[in-house]
Amino acid sequence: MKLITVLGSTGSIGRNTLDVVRQKRHEVGVYALVAGRNLKELARQIAEFRPALAVVAEEASIAPLIELLAQAGMTSSTRPDLAWGEPSYMAAAIAPEVDFVMSAIVGVAGLEATYQALRARKRVGLANKETLVAGGRLVMDAVHEYGAELIPVDSEHNGAHQCLRAGRRSEAKKLILTASGGPFRTTPIEKLARVTPAEALQHPTWKMGPRITIDSATLMNKGFEVIEACWLFGFAPREIEVVVHPQSTVHAMVEYNDGSVIAQLCATDMRMPIQYALTWPDREPAPVPRLDWTAARHWDFETPDFSRFPLLSLAYHAQEAGGTAGCTLNAADEVAVEAFLREQISFPAIAEVVEDTLSTMPYCTAASIHELLDIDRRSRSAASDAVRRRAGRRVTVTRS
Repeated sequence: MKLITVLGSTGSIGRNTLDVVRQKRHEVGVYALVAGRNLKELARQIAEFRPALAVVAEEASIAPLIELLAQAGMTSSTRPDLAWGEPSYMAAAIAPEVDFVMSAIVGVAGLEATYQALRARKRVGLANKETLVAGGRLVMDAVHEYGAELIPVDSEHNGAHQCLRAGRRSEAKKLILTASGGPFRTTPIEKLARVTPAEALQHPTWKMGPRITIDSATLMNKGFEVIEACWLFGFAPREIEVVVHPQSTVHAMVEYNDGSVIAQLCATDMRMPIQYALTWPDREPAPVPRLDWTAARHWDFETPDFSRFPLLSLAYHAQEAGGTAGCTLNAADEVAVEAFLREQISFPAIAEVVEDTLSTMPYCTAASIHELLDIDRRSRSAASDAVRRRAGRRVTVTRS
């Protein structure tokens, strides 16, 4: 039986991963569940999947988790080992019993555990953008040095992974990633300064966490995906094109040197790429809806408006700059998005904060994860300064 660790088990990707496991109980078991502060959901998962280890973010969460497990009928002799903190994240990821690690912790909190899992020669399903955006060089060096497997779970990169199976990598000329365009694809630019967090959180296609939803509204999420694709597949930034595809059915396309274009498309259900990562190179039946080819449909593709979405350009520039620019880009964006959600800055100011931070922080080459995390901390501090300079300019919207 294949045993897995789920980093971020109570989030959307984590829950979908466990649903895939639920369908494959005769083949896959859960070794460890790693979560943050959603203790009720974690307790339900523990009661169902009976892992050997469960990890939470803080020591203070252990006692209430024990109480929740007791309410579910689990005693000290039947509940899993319980641990807390980032060192325990890593222990769960590198345990010798583990065959597969799903990396789905949001933010840089999951970076070191993912890195160490690769050094331990695990197969990693990657759904954590920060791992490659912030630490691409170190992470991919670990993949190559230790012979680990890194399979992307994000729908676009998973689609690209599948398209690249159609030919040799040397024959691929261009990668095309699709973007939904978010909720403001057609909003007049002059009105963007007055959009509210509630409006920005209304994604037209996907139900996701707050940060990634705002990143999708600014197209920063697509910029991150460009950076990830460069590291995953060895493309230069100029070889990756982004197209807006509001229907979100075609996830990625690869153009080969003979002019052929191979596209990957499927229903918008994350269980398909999760299972693909778990079972690769085999394909097995997945518990997802099938596309109905008898229904009338049309697909639109259009060039993104870079003046409307300046963060997409900044992501291209950061990858071209190299070094720790990606780490600073990610840190600044996280700070700026949080400030927007708290209504401290306007929607367009997210890009302003990121641009200011990139111009403030020098780029260097990080030789270790610890150096990278130090750059992350300093970038967050610089971004917080940029937020404070703009906080007084927040546009107040009055609704009648």
